This record gives sequence, structure tokens and C-alpha cells, in this order.
Amino acid sequence: MKIFLPGCILALSTVVLAGCHSTQPAQPATPETVSARVVESQQQQVSVSLRSTGTIHARQTVAISAQVMSRIQQVLVHEGDSVRAGQTLVLLDDAALRSSVAQAQAGVRATQNQQSAAESAAKLAASTLDRYKQLAAQKSVSPQEMDEVAGRAQAAASQLDAVRAQTEAARAQESGARTMLSYTRLQAPFSGVITARMADPGTIASPGMPLLQIDQAGALQLQATVDESAIAAVHKGMKLKIAVDSASAELTGTVQEILPAADPGSHSFLVKIDLPSSIQLHAGMYGAAEFSNGMRQAIVIPKSAVVQRGSLVCAYVLDNRGIAQLRYLTLGAMQGNLVEVLSGLSANEKLVDAPSDRDLAGKRIEASAGGQQ
Repeated sequence: MKIFLPGCILALSTVVLAGCHSTQPAQPATPETVSARVVESQQQQVSVSLRSTGTIHARQTVAISAQVMSRIQQVLVHEGDSVRAGQTLVLLDDAALRSSVAQAQAGVRATQNQQSAAESAAKLAASTLDRYKQLAAQKSVSPQEMDEVAGRAQAAASQLDAVRAQTEAARAQESGARTMLSYTRLQAPFSGVITARMADPGTIASPGMPLLQIDQAGALQLQATVDESAIAAVHKGMKLKIAVDSASAELTGTVQEILPAADPGSHSFLVKIDLPSSIQLHAGMYGAAEFSNGMRQAIVIPKSAVVQRGSLVCAYVLDNRGIAQLRYLTLGAMQGNLVEVLSGLSANEKLVDAPSDRDLAGKRIEASAGGQQ
């Protein structure tokens, strides 16, 4: 049996088949055009910096220690107290030392009395010798008498010298006793702050036993270590950038001292850096110093061109058609308003500056008026 299709259906099928086999290419979608500021990556010389960490200290720290063995009567300060130079900080029991001073004073008085008697005897012997010399000139005394008088005068003078030496020794003993007595009043060697208290009343203090610690008032120092490979670049008077994260402070320090010998274990040198006065800084804080160590070539871009996507750092880079593509970067040190790019960019590539939160990937970027650098 034969089936005949109407002519209209055959014509429609022909048109559909012809449409399915069309050879015209599809037109690509035109990318959206966005106006933005455009900058270029640059290759330039940057300073090579060495970051060294350390701890902030007072420029001078002293441990107040006992110099005699005695019981502590009073500790007059606590941690955090400000003290002035010469202020009494600790009192030790001074009864035994006061007795020693009194005994030494009695010894001085006794020798002074002996010296007065010896001076009188020596004066009398000398005057007697003078009279005998006059009589001897007149042939009125025998030579034996003259020798006896001269001998007594010499003995009196020698006795006076011996007593004078005893007096000086007694005075020295008294001075020593007074010095030992003064050690029972421990005083501040300079104005500062008490940072540690290691003893309380009733404790027996022995020579060399630390009782208090004082940090000198005023500006502080950062004590940082520098590896021996970079110490040649550091010199006294050098200005450095100092960062103290806990105080949110960025300061300029000055190298004040470089210890001449390296630590044999770490092969590093201790560098002391004077810091400017700041109410934000306190002894014990952690800080970091940046030392300049020559120059090198690097790729840099403005910090404003950097885009943060979570934990990733990237930038919108333009291709030769001006289409923005998001490219991931590895950044290095900051150089003022610029940041070094360690990987992800070459020199003279165009980037979108200050893209904010806009998603510009795949969009054509048109440089805004005066916006290309």
C-alpha cells in the first residue's frame, strides 16, 4: 500500500532540514565594557631588607643586691613603683654594725689621747735638746749627757710617729665600719621603675643576693640579633624602621651599640637600638627592626591594585585585548606605596587599580580619563 504525504508537509520538512545544516558561525557575546583606572607593573631597584627581632629593654637595668649579711627589716617599694635617684628602697638590721661603729669611734678617741700625750712628750724632749745644745756650745755639759738627751728626743719623736699611725688606723677602721653601716640602707642608683621584687621583710640577706630590680626611666632600647652574614651592613648611628605590633607602633630607631663578639651558638651579634620616647612602649615588648642590606631588581605594583580573595592574593591583569583576568600573585616586601611581586607578573603588564569589590573577570577595561599610569 502506498502512502502519499501532502505537499505542504514535505515543504516544511525541507525547510527544517535545511535549517539544521546551516554553515553560518555563531556570533560571540560582546564582553561588558567597564571604565577603571589602569596601572602597569614596573621593574625597579629595591632595597634588600633584613628583618631582625628582639625584646625591648630599658637602656640601663640594675639589680639591687645586699652587700652585708643581715636580716631585712623593711622593703619600702613594690613592683611598678617609680623611684628617684638616692631614694631608700630597703632597710637591713643595723644593730651589729652600729656597735662596730661605736667600738671604732672609741678606738679613735683612745689613740687621739695617746697622740696628744706623745706630742707633749716629743715637744718637751725637743726643747730639752735645744737647751742642751746651747749648754754644749758653752762646754757646760758632758758629751754623755748630750747623747742621752738627744736619744730621749729621738725616742719621743719615734713614739709620736707610731701613735699617729695608730690614730690613722683607728680612723680607717671607723670609716670602714661606717661604710658597712651604710650598706644597711639600699638606695636607688638612678631614677626609674621597680620591675621586680625578690625579697620580703624577715628574710636573711647575704652579700650578692638580689633584692630588687630597677629599669632606668626614659627612652628604651630594642636589643635584636643580626646574623654574622649581614652584620657588615650594620653600623653605629644607622637609622632603622622599628615595628612593635603589640603597641601598633612604627618608629625610627638608631643603632647605639654593636657587641663586638658573636654568640658562638647562634653565630649572631647583639645590636642595641635606641628608640624614641613613646607612652606605647614598655620594657619586655617584642619588636622587629629592618636593616638595609643592598639593592636588587624587582617587579613592583601599587598596593591599591592588590585584590584579596579569602586567603589568596591576586590582581586583575589585562590581556592584549584589554580583557581583565584574575591572576594569583605571591607578594614580597612593601616599598612605600608599592609592593614587590615575587611571582605571577612580568614587567609592563597592565592591571586594574583600586578594583574594590567589583568582579571584573572577563570584562573589557576602558582606562578612565587620566587613569593610566
